[in-house]
Amino acid sequence: MTTGENDEATRTGAGNETGAGTGTGNDDAGGASVPAGAVGAVPQGVAARPSWWRRLLRNRAVLASTAAGLVGVLLGAGTVAWRTDTLPLLKPDPCWDSLRDAGVSALFGDRRLEVEEQELRLDPNTASLSYGQCRITSFKGDRARRQAIVRVHTLDGLYGKDGRSWPAEFLSSRMVALGTGLPGMVSASRAWLALPQSCVGRPGRSGGATVVDVALGEHDFDTPSDYDEEDRDAMTRVIVDAANGVIRELGCTGAYRTPEELPGLPGWDDVKPDAFCGVKGLELPARYRESLVLSRVGGKGGAARTCDAGRDARPGTRMSTVVDPTVAGIYSLELRSGGARVDGTKGGGTISPNRAAYRLSCQTGPVVMTVENLEPNRDGTDFVRDLLPGYVEAESERLGCGPVKVKLPAS
Repeated sequence: MTTGENDEATRTGAGNETGAGTGTGNDDAGGASVPAGAVGAVPQGVAARPSWWRRLLRNRAVLASTAAGLVGVLLGAGTVAWRTDTLPLLKPDPCWDSLRDAGVSALFGDRRLEVEEQELRLDPNTASLSYGQCRITSFKGDRARRQAIVRVHTLDGLYGKDGRSWPAEFLSSRMVALGTGLPGMVSASRAWLALPQSCVGRPGRSGGATVVDVALGEHDFDTPSDYDEEDRDAMTRVIVDAANGVIRELGCTGAYRTPEELPGLPGWDDVKPDAFCGVKGLELPARYRESLVLSRVGGKGGAARTCDAGRDARPGTRMSTVVDPTVAGIYSLELRSGGARVDGTKGGGTISPNRAAYRLSCQTGPVVMTVENLEPNRDGTDFVRDLLPGYVEAESERLGCGPVKVKLPAS
């Protein structure tokens, strides 16, 4: 189901309030200190495993046998303490005992839920980057209404698995930054949050951050909904709760706090040809001005600033500036072998007919800029080639990393 299929019943019991401002979590004695939002800490030892009681509650087999044993006790006392075949007093929260009632209710309402959860564990015999995932489906009667998938994985730059699909979903212009101390982004249908490096370690040279991400519905569904703001707030609660649950499950300490306030939802605006995508000094060539009349810019102040442009609120082109070094790592393969070589006075990259990536070293670390044509073969024009030099040069100035001059390979 798509994010637009929301009826009033889904909203029953859903609230809009959020928690306290961003801060650091409290460290448990003897555990590894994981300050909330820490993304550059040196890896440390991990804390002791969760308590016996918490591990018992997470063990489905133990829960089943415990529930069976207590059924007789409760029935003997003339009491029924559950509604279906579960025992709410013993059932852990969904997805590694992480998702709290407020976030789940805000996202799914009061409908029946089915949860399928994998144990968080890397495959020891392969170069696996996935820790596992959890799927939550809500039902109205026998009909599935909404589904969210929570994943825990390391972004891949070595083999290129995440270089295109993950940015398309999780760095789109619909996203906004979660805020100071929260290395992640959120929209009405997508959210992600990086785990502290003091818990999961630093990424390798061709690797990226280890993230928890949440997907709700199809990412290509981009029609605005009256529920977008409510869903975005609910996704914020869910991603923060999920990340904190994963941190605990991995044996680390510390917690992120839910942000008090988020930026407004990005919207479509008329294109300004002399400052295309809001970048001062970037001019949109005249041959594109009839097909690119609207643009939307998201992610300001976050891991990536992304601009989609097109007509009728349908993206035809995309330009992104990824400033988080651990996220920029997912472009490592493309920067090595993604097309013809692009050189510049600072940095370099590659270019192909429909996409280019350029890496530049700035004061904050490596920055990657991408230019994409989402509608190939548009009247024989070459959007990527026409816009890449100006975009890199204007963005490097905006970031304070310039001046930069880009030299394209012969066509």
